[in-house]
Amino acid sequence: MKTFFYYLAIGLFVTACSSTTKTATKEGNPEQEVVRIANDSLEYEIIIMDIGFETYLNTIAKPMNFYSQEYYENKNRFYVTEWNIRAQNPLRYRRNIYENQIEYDFNVDYGLEVNFKLYNYFKFVEHKYNQRFF
Repeated sequence: MKTFFYYLAIGLFVTACSSTTKTATKEGNPEQEVVRIANDSLEYEIIIMDIGFETYLNTIAKPMNFYSQEYYENKNRFYVTEWNIRAQNPLRYRRNIYENQIEYDFNVDYGLEVNFKLYNYFKFVEHKYNQRFF
């Protein structure tokens, strides 16, 4: 079982899983939202915990198939690189946003859903925290 640990802002976790079905669930309380996507054929899972992210996905984000997987992968390469630069420079960038580096292997096919969620998390950070990656 492979494990990737992404911790973005309040939390973004990507962990390998052995789920037998594709599921989308929401668990939460008034303080925090959890969005989970699991896909056994890809053996990866993404869990995003940040207040407002699910609302962002449902109201502002474009539909998953609006862009291709290749588009999301290319954007994620840029975003992950920039995120990691910011995480390594806590005196220059807001430490409460860029707490940890992201271990994203550019040679792994994470699939459309994982890349879509990761891409939109970066867009959500831009929107919510008024950060600009470009």
